Amino acid sequence: MIEIKPISRVDARIYVPGSKSLTQRSLIAAALASGDSRLIGPLESEDTEYSSQALVQMGVLIDKGDEWCIRGNGGMIQSSDGPIFLGNNGTATRFLTSVASLGKSTFIIDGDERMYERPISPLIDALKGWEVDIVSMKGSGCPPLKINAHGISGGTTVLPEGKSSQYLSSLLLVAPYARQPAVLHVEGTVLSKPYVAMTLAVMSDFGIEVDALPDFSQFSIPQGCYQGRDYEIEGDASNASYFWAAAAVTGGRVVVENVPVPSLQGDAMLVPLLGRMGCEVSRSGSGIALQGSDRLEGITVDMGDMPDVVPTLAVVAVFAHGDTVINNIAHLRIKECDRLSAVVKELGKLGAKIDEYEDSMVIHGDGGKNLQGAEIETYEDHRMAMSLAVAGLRVPGIKITGEECVAKSFPDFWQRFALLANTG
Repeated sequence: MIEIKPISRVDARIYVPGSKSLTQRSLIAAALASGDSRLIGPLESEDTEYSSQALVQMGVLIDKGDEWCIRGNGGMIQSSDGPIFLGNNGTATRFLTSVASLGKSTFIIDGDERMYERPISPLIDALKGWEVDIVSMKGSGCPPLKINAHGISGGTTVLPEGKSSQYLSSLLLVAPYARQPAVLHVEGTVLSKPYVAMTLAVMSDFGIEVDALPDFSQFSIPQGCYQGRDYEIEGDASNASYFWAAAAVTGGRVVVENVPVPSLQGDAMLVPLLGRMGCEVSRSGSGIALQGSDRLEGITVDMGDMPDVVPTLAVVAVFAHGDTVINNIAHLRIKECDRLSAVVKELGKLGAKIDEYEDSMVIHGDGGKNLQGAEIETYEDHRMAMSLAVAGLRVPGIKITGEECVAKSFPDFWQRFALLANTG
């Protein structure tokens, strides 16, 4: 357990680790590429360790240091000597399921108990459309999965829903290696579109250009092979959000030095939302500066494209004046925990007034006047731990339990967060 000490006003310049989303996508592309790649500034964390070790099990050579050197296998996936265990890493589970389908042997994709509750049936259905022999071993539409791999056929398949962009990104990343050019139709609304755009950008950087309709309802993917290259990874905007939020709630200033403008990451769009609430936003060198406000105002916003920073925005909103309405967030319920309910419950412990709905929440802000300390449960969810820590910069007595869960995406978060106390 860790207790957060309030700070009157932060004034800091921060570097954050490399983007988890870009690390995992570029790692897949580099592993499947022809030739060697060098990832510059990758995120070293629990999640990326699961991803890289899974690829090693599939025969990819990865040499890790400050930079990662990857010898691509040209799409030739070797058999694994045991199940591929991915913990509660949803991105890796979805991505590596498709990668394993490129192989010529049987693969078991496994994870922890929470992963057994996280749906993956839309991805299963789409892979079956490409003639992949894949089943949910418990018949639940969730992992563990068994894949009798013999490559993917290509042609046309349908992704039954776009609620998780990770299904879509998973299919796109492997589609160039199909036996014929691939076409992917997506039914329903595609959420988290910036993550899909990120996937397409990474594919392009590694040499594969995808033809996509503007609404991302259909993709045509040519046959081809990624080409090894040097690839620089920008700082993680999701992890930067906690430091921008720190400036917002304390009325201070934080510069995140290594999240650029423009960014490939949709979560960087949290910054303009904080601007709408009253903060001042500017560029600073190669990064983004945010100056907090002495009076934050509630806003109404659709967060369908930025689910990972909803907890951050919710914490800021309890210190705003008036209602903040956060819409289109039902997909938070299938994250590392049911983040929608968890955020409402834990902020409620502080005395915040929040209404929870199936796909939205309404936060009734009063400037944070009536909040009190509490012991916060993190549900083994890194984003719960880091976002609720921000509230402790204003409210005495906030204690975070299970704080070690930040290892999933930001192993030294608490050390970097502590730097705020030395700069205010």
